[in-house]
Amino acid sequence: MVSADCIASPVMTANRYEQLVQAVVDYAIYMLDPSGHVVSWNAGAERIKGYRADEVIGRHFSLFFTPQDCAEGRPDYLLKQALELGVAQDEGWRVRKDGTQFWALAALDVIRDDLGHIIGLAKVTRDITDRRESALQLDAIRAQLFQAQKLEALGQLTGGLAHDFNNLLTIIMSSAKLALNSQDPARVQRMLEHIVDAGRRGTQLTQQLLTFARHRQMDVTMVAPATVLASTRSLLEHALPSDVELQEHLQPDLPVIEVDAGQLQMVLLNLLFNARDAIGERGAICFALDAVVLTGEVDGLHGPFVCFEVRDTGAGIDPQVLPRIFEPFFTTKPFGKGTGLGLSQAYGFAKQSNGAITVQSTVGKGTCIRLYLPTSERAAAPQLHR
Repeated sequence: MVSADCIASPVMTANRYEQLVQAVVDYAIYMLDPSGHVVSWNAGAERIKGYRADEVIGRHFSLFFTPQDCAEGRPDYLLKQALELGVAQDEGWRVRKDGTQFWALAALDVIRDDLGHIIGLAKVTRDITDRRESALQLDAIRAQLFQAQKLEALGQLTGGLAHDFNNLLTIIMSSAKLALNSQDPARVQRMLEHIVDAGRRGTQLTQQLLTFARHRQMDVTMVAPATVLASTRSLLEHALPSDVELQEHLQPDLPVIEVDAGQLQMVLLNLLFNARDAIGERGAICFALDAVVLTGEVDGLHGPFVCFEVRDTGAGIDPQVLPRIFEPFFTTKPFGKGTGLGLSQAYGFAKQSNGAITVQSTVGKGTCIRLYLPTSERAAAPQLHR
């Protein structure tokens, strides 16, 4: 027979529940009536919002919103959503009693009686200001690292670009001198055409560098993979040794993708620079683009993707080192030859773009890295040519 002392009465259960709610200080937990007025208040609410229970019970919960949110009707919208759907969630600035603001993660849940009638709403709010600031700082650091990678890539391109610009200037100067000393109108015309052509090529190269180097926020657009390949190749060819062959395999009619074109080009340059460094003075780099359909074999991804493959005939990667290659600041290159951020940035970009990156390598035979990016939901549209 069960002792009466072992059976918790409804009053005792309610008291213990009230004690539990009052003991929570990291969350503001309180109840609203169906019109949005506060009917209960816990210690966590007092700590986070600064009001005592006697100062806030009976007042409308819009008291905690910023004037701008109130003017836009945000409190009423959230209350209406909760009453209609049973729950509402929100994240944004809230105001304490002393006027200071904090970034809140809040939830409203409908409370019903035994007959299913709405008798109020449970409101739970958490101060996540520190977490938000940490996330913003992390984004800023990522942007700085990405810009540092751009500068490193530009440094690697400098030698070849300087040589090409010197060749263009030589064409311009030589053609100008010949035109000045010639009395043949047809010859003068040809020299002027050479000057214009060299100037146009120099302008195009400069524009590519400016587009690649400029600092900007994440800018997701519709991108034709073939266009990115062509632009990357025009930059890379200035930094490849003469005995390193760049082979291309491009599947026709590739679908478009939606990514940040600048970041994608940065990733591809990093992969190609790594392949170049692994080869040394002689060998081949194969750059392939294919449309594939994944069924979970790559990071559990499913659906249509574009695969960017960079394969080299270099020394390969030691199997013991392979698991670490995507770690920030980890590099197998000699001191001063790399920051160890290139593959880490590539990994972050792949994840941020809802894709994946994989690596396969055999010591003495070479390495193959594949970057998978999802096709655009608007992939049926024609490719963009820019």
